[in-house]
Amino acid sequence: MVTSSRRNFLKMAGMAAAAGALPLSVPLTQDEPGKSKKKLLPFGLGVASYSFRAFTLDQTIAMTKRLGIGKLCLKEMHLPLTSPAPEIAAALSKMRDAGVALSTCGVVYMTSETEVERAFTYAKAARLKFLVGAPDESLLPAAERAVKATDIALAIHNHGPTDNRYPSPESIHRLIAKMDKRMGLCIDCGHTQRLGLDPSNEAERFFDRLFDLHIKDVTAPEAAGTTVEIGRGVIDIPKLLGTLIRLRYSGTLHVEFEKDENDPLAGVAESVGYLRGVLAAL
Repeated sequence: MVTSSRRNFLKMAGMAAAAGALPLSVPLTQDEPGKSKKKLLPFGLGVASYSFRAFTLDQTIAMTKRLGIGKLCLKEMHLPLTSPAPEIAAALSKMRDAGVALSTCGVVYMTSETEVERAFTYAKAARLKFLVGAPDESLLPAAERAVKATDIALAIHNHGPTDNRYPSPESIHRLIAKMDKRMGLCIDCGHTQRLGLDPSNEAERFFDRLFDLHIKDVTAPEAAGTTVEIGRGVIDIPKLLGTLIRLRYSGTLHVEFEKDENDPLAGVAESVGYLRGVLAAL
């Protein structure tokens, strides 16, 4: 774990970033004899719209834009899975006009083959490269067929100690290891930590199938752990970000804030600021 003084420094840096003093894509500088090379981070930041579940799509887009973030993972309450193609297109146009891109959707639960088909039809209409989902284990073959038919990847989300299907990244990887390479993982850092597992280690262990990552912080490395602002909990965020940089993770870190349902913006902003501060300090 990081020391208290380091936490304080990074939090101050994060506050500066939240105010716009630090860029979202932080250049990594590598000095060489006689010259300097700058490299951009291979990944970007996004927001999981579940963080704004008590608000409308318009409000969610506005808050995301206010955070200076250009990517959204939409949950069904913001763009229902039953939406016809014209409504999906209208939502995409609205996001595009605001400078916010739809990076993915989910978590999408699938309990029948009909729901698998619906999820991939929705993802195709939204022009997604992958979706975040949690199909019943018995539906994994149907999901794989849909992946092959649409060329839309599936990132299966783990939900921690209370999830009998996919508690850990390993529980997913074990089931999909011999399936199509477009069958992958969305590692939820908080739920992983609540199992007593280090999200950094899990990301490295299963990096070959890591398509997406929900980043958050929790109060304790046990089932009773709950969401707090990133930087206030027990997850070693600097280690996690350093690991992802070293591995050249090229996806998105979607901030998911489950606390303060009716007033989440301050907590999300603090979390985003902390992440930017850490990235600037690494």
